[in-house]
Amino acid sequence: MSREEVVETVNGFLAEEFEVEVDTLDPNGVLHETLDLDSLDYVDLVVVIESHFGFKVTGEDFKSISTLNDFYDFIVNKHEHA
Repeated sequence: MSREEVVETVNGFLAEEFEVEVDTLDPNGVLHETLDLDSLDYVDLVVVIESHFGFKVTGEDFKSISTLNDFYDFIVNKHEHA
């Protein structure tokens, strides 16, 4: 899966699950601020990632993710090694 495909897939489920407009998703925006995430939202995000990409994400994984670009890169790297 290419990075562009990952970005498209991620933006699609973020829009659907977190009710944000795809046009407002700034790749350089801070993930938790852009999506207004609370702790339960992170649980939802973990479930959605697993259902779309087939790998599990831990709370530790999110410590290295600040921006949406970080999030896309994380998924690309994990998907390549899953």
